Amino acid sequence: MRHVIAQFLLCGSLIFGTWTALLCVYFYHDHGSDGQTDSREPTSVWTLEKQLQPPIIHGPRQIPGHPVLAERPSENESKEWSPILKSGKDAQSVKPELLHGFIKYGFNTMISKSLGKVRPVPDTRNKMCRQKRYPAKLPTASVVICFHNEEFNALFRTVSSIMHFTPHQLLEEIILVDDMSKFDDLKEKLDYHLEKFRGKVKLIRNRRREGLVRARMIGAASASGDVLMFVDSHCEVNRVWLEPLLDAIAQDRRTVVCPIIDVIDPMTLEYTPSPVVRGAFDWHLQFKWDNVLSYEVDGLEGPIRPIRSPAMAGGIFAINRHYFNEIGQYDKDMNLWGGENLELSLRIWMCGGQLFILPCSRVGHIVKRSTENHTDVFRALTHNNLRLVHVWLDQYKEQFFLHMPGLKSVPYGNISERVELRKRLGCKSFQWYLDTVFPELEASKGNP
Repeated sequence: MRHVIAQFLLCGSLIFGTWTALLCVYFYHDHGSDGQTDSREPTSVWTLEKQLQPPIIHGPRQIPGHPVLAERPSENESKEWSPILKSGKDAQSVKPELLHGFIKYGFNTMISKSLGKVRPVPDTRNKMCRQKRYPAKLPTASVVICFHNEEFNALFRTVSSIMHFTPHQLLEEIILVDDMSKFDDLKEKLDYHLEKFRGKVKLIRNRRREGLVRARMIGAASASGDVLMFVDSHCEVNRVWLEPLLDAIAQDRRTVVCPIIDVIDPMTLEYTPSPVVRGAFDWHLQFKWDNVLSYEVDGLEGPIRPIRSPAMAGGIFAINRHYFNEIGQYDKDMNLWGGENLELSLRIWMCGGQLFILPCSRVGHIVKRSTENHTDVFRALTHNNLRLVHVWLDQYKEQFFLHMPGLKSVPYGNISERVELRKRLGCKSFQWYLDTVFPELEASKGNP
């Protein structure tokens, strides 16, 4: 165990050092163009209509794909840093505020501040999406946004874009869950600015740090809409973003749906479209984006057809509220974040549901670097993945340990409640999942 933790610490140190070095290179050259299990009691629940007493929540209470800290940079990540390596400006002209923002929040906060509360974003949908019409009567949505030490403008822009691009009658409420943030501008200042959304926004402040998994469950427990719409705290929704998601769930309550996640660049905050992809993962349980199978995009509606996705990134998705409760919400004994997206994906598919990505729904997401303590994140990710492995992978857990042998003896807590949940739901085997949903994973068996 100590050997594994030591490896994690070493990896974390190397990654942090690499990221810091890249930032130093960036700020030396600069970007030359413009210089710009028990019942938990959440703390206080504050609505913009009135102050409420803290509710008692009985029973269990659940971002983009979360950053994978141990993973070597992908081709896309290398492209993300290319402006750093190509630009050229004197280091002395770099404002300390710019450097401070990157270190504190993981993206360019100077530009974020200059963008204000709402901005126009390009309509990145396929032209065929713009011809689609949706029923006048759709389910209502409770949008749940959890945050911990988020940059104020990015958070407020998330809320503002939802209010701006969502039909009033479809938006039941926005539930903000402050997971023990320490920054002053997320206190009274946030309360003051949210006054403009009186009656639509509810703010829950946790008295202790729960982590995003449990914070989302706290938010879901306070929701009253037909559908739970989980959204990360540094997003901007696009035109007609919610209607496709609600329409799909209205047709089948056991369908869970995700938008296409467009990229908001962490350096420039430029909003750019993403291709149509599906979610997948490897035997290390690292989430990744994968090409869509050709038959999924055949036919007249090919470019806008729902895409069957073996997994979700986890930060932005919609699910029927009652169905979310029926299938066991999240594993409340998972810590912080990481792994919960794959656990929920497997549970949806193996227990009678289905998971789709809808090309006609678009939401932008800042691809920021994690500013969490790397050691804590590694421990949480390891703990969460091991719980997933021992509950859902059956005999295929040996494939995971073939790739991660050092984790075989690491403790992962009591999983009896989740094993019982799987039996009660009558879930299928992981072999069925490989045969029916994600055969490409089995084909990669044994490959490092």
